[in-house]
Amino acid sequence: MKFKITMLLLLVASSLFAQIKLEGIVKDSIGDPFELANVIAINQETNALDSYGITNDQGRYKLSLKKNTAYKIQVSYIGTKTSEELLEVKEDNITKDYILQYDNNLDEIELVYEMPVTIKGDTIIYNADSFNRGTERKLEDVLENLPGIEVNDDGEVEVEGKVVSKVMVEGKDFFDGDSKLATKNIPSNAVDKVEVLKNYADVGQLSGVTNNQDNIAINIKLKEGKKNFWFGNITAGGGVADENELYLFQPKLFYYSPEYSINVISDLNNIGEIAFTRRDYFNFTGGFRNPSRQSGTNINLGGNSLGFLTAQNNRAKDINTKFGAANFSWSPNKTLDLSGFAIFSNSKTALQENRDVQYTNPDLGIPDESTRSNTIQRSDLGMVKLSAKYKPNANNQLDYDVLGRVSKESQDQRFFSSVNGDIDQLEKSSPYSINQNLNYYYTLDDTNIFALEVQHLLQDEDPFYNAILEDKANYDDTANNLGLDGAQLDYNIAQDKRVKSNQIDSKLDYWNILNTKSDINLTLGTILSRQEFDSNIFQFLDDGSQFNPTPTINDGVDTNAIKYNFSDVYLGIHYRLKSGIFTFTPGLSAHAYSAKNTQFNNRVTDNFFRLLPDFNMIMQLKKSEQITLDYRMQTQFTDVSKFASGLVLNNYNALFSGNPDLESALSHNISLSYFSFNMFNYTNVFANINYNKSIDNIRSTSVFEPGSVIRVSAPFNSGFADESLSASGRFERTFGKLKANLRGNFSYSKYNQFVQNVQSVNESFSQAYRVGLRTNFRKAPNLDVGYRYGIQDNNQGANNTKFFTKAPSVEVDALILKSFTFRADYTYNNFSNASGTINSYEFLNASLSYRKNKDAKLEYEIKATNLFDTKSQNNSSTSNISVSATEYYIQPLFLSFRLRYEL
Repeated sequence: MKFKITMLLLLVASSLFAQIKLEGIVKDSIGDPFELANVIAINQETNALDSYGITNDQGRYKLSLKKNTAYKIQVSYIGTKTSEELLEVKEDNITKDYILQYDNNLDEIELVYEMPVTIKGDTIIYNADSFNRGTERKLEDVLENLPGIEVNDDGEVEVEGKVVSKVMVEGKDFFDGDSKLATKNIPSNAVDKVEVLKNYADVGQLSGVTNNQDNIAINIKLKEGKKNFWFGNITAGGGVADENELYLFQPKLFYYSPEYSINVISDLNNIGEIAFTRRDYFNFTGGFRNPSRQSGTNINLGGNSLGFLTAQNNRAKDINTKFGAANFSWSPNKTLDLSGFAIFSNSKTALQENRDVQYTNPDLGIPDESTRSNTIQRSDLGMVKLSAKYKPNANNQLDYDVLGRVSKESQDQRFFSSVNGDIDQLEKSSPYSINQNLNYYYTLDDTNIFALEVQHLLQDEDPFYNAILEDKANYDDTANNLGLDGAQLDYNIAQDKRVKSNQIDSKLDYWNILNTKSDINLTLGTILSRQEFDSNIFQFLDDGSQFNPTPTINDGVDTNAIKYNFSDVYLGIHYRLKSGIFTFTPGLSAHAYSAKNTQFNNRVTDNFFRLLPDFNMIMQLKKSEQITLDYRMQTQFTDVSKFASGLVLNNYNALFSGNPDLESALSHNISLSYFSFNMFNYTNVFANINYNKSIDNIRSTSVFEPGSVIRVSAPFNSGFADESLSASGRFERTFGKLKANLRGNFSYSKYNQFVQNVQSVNESFSQAYRVGLRTNFRKAPNLDVGYRYGIQDNNQGANNTKFFTKAPSVEVDALILKSFTFRADYTYNNFSNASGTINSYEFLNASLSYRKNKDAKLEYEIKATNLFDTKSQNNSSTSNISVSATEYYIQPLFLSFRLRYEL
C-alpha cells in the first residue's frame, strides 16, 4: 500500500512539472481591470476544456497548460465582446494581457464551452460536468469535487465554514431544513449546475434590510432530460455476515415540472446504512426558526427525551432500519405555492459498550467505576409538514406552515457496574409536538416595510424510567433514602414523568429606509410560555403491586406537580449604516420579564426589566472576502424541570431536586469571523473565534453517598462566572490537479461545580486538526490522503485526564476501462492516554461496480464493509462530574451484492 501511494504521488508531481503557466491581465480599453472575467483554454486536438480561470480584483488570471499544445483561448465578461485567440504553447511560461470591448448586444456572445464556474453577484454557479470524474453516484460526490464546498462528517453541506440552511431543486424546497437528505439521495447524473446563493433571504422583500451573511442556500439545476420525466434509481441487494442474511432495498424517485414536483425516498436494510438517524430527526427543523431568536432572550424548554446511547459514526453492534420520505410542491397558479413532506423512520439497534469512568476529585472518596452494557433500542419516528405561500403581488406575502412530530421509543439495557453490580434498565416514551408558523410581509412603498411573524408550539412528553437493581446491598443506602421496601428480592424502582409545553413567540417589525446606505428597524415582540411538570417515583413489589415510598431526604417529597409561566415583552431598535466597505448595525432591546412557578401551594415570582445591547459589523474587503464581528448580550432562562422541588429519578444513580428560587443568567457573546474565496488561485480560507461569558449561570451541586457513585444533585445560580472559548479555521488551496486542505478546531471551557460541598473548577480543552491532499484527475485513479489528530484534556479538581486520537486515512476512487468503478477507504485509529495506547483499530471498506457506459440503465456492485472485521472502536467524553473512556462494539465484516436500476 505504501509503495502504491508513493508511486501515485510521484506521478502527480511529474504531471505538475509537465505543465506551463499562461497568465496576465484582462482589462478594458482604458486599462481598468475586469474582476471575475472568465478565461478558458480549449485543446485544439481533443476539443476538450483543459484549463479555466477567473480574474481577481486586479484583473489577473492564471492557467496551467500542457507543453507543445495548440489552444483556443476564450476570454469573456458580461457586457463585453468575447475575445478569441489561437495560441501555440511551447515549453516556456507565457504572459499575455487581453483587452475586452464593451458591447450591449449580448446575443453576439457565443461560448464554445460552458464555464466551469461563473460568479454573478452573490451567486456562484458550478457546471457539474466540468468537475465530474465518472465515478459520482449521488449529489454528495458532485459537491465534494467543487472548490469552496465541503460535505462534513454529518452529511451537511458547508460553504465558507457555514452550514447550508436550504437545499432547493429547480427553485423548489427539498425537505426544508435538511441538506443530508439531498446529498445522500439525489442522483449525480441528474445534476446540471449547482448554484450557491450567498446572503440568501427567504423573503425577497426583506433582502435589502436584513443581514443575511450567515444564510447560504444551494439550488440544483437539473439536466434537460430530467425535467418533466420521472428520474432516479432503485437499488436492491443482499449478502452474508456471520451466517446472517443481509438485505437492502433503496428506491429513490423524483419528478420535476414547472407546476409541481414529487420526491420519494425509501430505505430498508440491516447492513447499517442509516438513512435518517435519531440525531437527524431531533435536529430537523423543517425550516422553522423562532421569531425572537435574535431578541436577546434565550428560553430553554428542556429536553425530556430518553437518555438514548448514541451510535458512534453511525456504527453499532447491529442496526436494522426502515425509512420512508415524500416531498411535494405544487403551484396551482402564479400567486400560490403549496408544499410539504412526510418522513417516517423505524429502527432497531443493538449496542454494546465497556466504559471506564473517573469522577471529579478522587480525594473526596468517589471511586472510579467500570461499566459494561448491552442495549436494545427501538424507535419509531414520524413527522409531517404542510406549507402554503400566497404572494398576490411584489408587495404582499403570506406564509403558513404546520409541522407535526410523533414518536414511540424504548431502550432496554442490561448494565453491570463495578460499584453497583447488575442493573436492568427500561426507558420508553411516546411524545408529540405541533409547531405552527404564520408570517405576513407587507411593503407599503419604497421606504416602509412591515413584517409580522407568529409561531406557536404545543409539546407533550411522557418519559418512563424503570430500573431493577439485583445486588441490593450496593443500593441499600439509596433505597433507605428513597424509602423503598427492602423486603423484596430486588429493588425495582420506576418513575412516571409528564412535561407539557405551550409557547407563543411573535414579533412585529417595521423598517424605514432612510436612504441607500441606512435604515432603521423597530421591533415589538413577545414570548409567552407555559409548562407543566408532573413526576412520581414508585416501587414494583414482588407480588406485582405498586408501592409509593416516602423518602427520608428532601423533606419526604418525591412527587412533582408544578406550573411554570414565563413572559417577555420587548421593544427593539436597530440602525444599519453602510459606509465604504463597512456595514454597522448597532441595536438595543428593552425587555419586561416575568417568570412564575407554582407548586405545593407555593408561588415564586421573578419580575424585572433589562436592556440588552447588540452590535454587528461587516467589513467587505472584496466581493469574496469579508470580516464579521458580532456581539450580543442575552438573558438565559431554564425550563420547568429545574424548578421542581420534588425528587426526580434521572437515573438509578442520579437523583435530582430542583430549586424554585432559581433566577435567570446573563451572558456576553462575541464572535469574529473571516472568509476569503479566491477563484484566481482557488484558495478558500475560513476562520472563526467565539467567546462566551455567563454570569449567574445555573450550575449544580452534587452530593455522593460515601464510597459510592450514587448522587443527589440540585441546581443553583453560580456566583462564579463561566467562560468558554472556541476557534476553528480551514485553509484550502488547489494546485492544478491537487487540492490541499488544513483544518483545525479548538475549544476551551471553564466552569464551577460543587461536589461534596467542595468547589471544583472544571476546565476542558479540546483540539482537533486535519490535513488532507486530494487529486482530481479525469482518467487516472484519484487519491484522498488525510490525517486527523485530536487531544481531549480535562482538569476536574484533582482529577486530570488527557486522551489522544491519531487517525491517518486513505481513499481511492478509480474509473477503470470506462465501465468499472472501484472505491476503497482505509482508516487507522490509535486511541491513547498519557500512559500509552489504550486501543488501536483499523477500518477498510471497498466496492467494485460495473455498468456498460455512463448511460446504461443497470449497474452491478459488490461491496464489503469492515474488511478487517474490527470488533470495536474507542472514544472519550466528559461531563460536569466525570471523564470516561469508552470501548464501543460495532458490526462485523459485511459482504453484499447490489443491483441498481436507473430510470
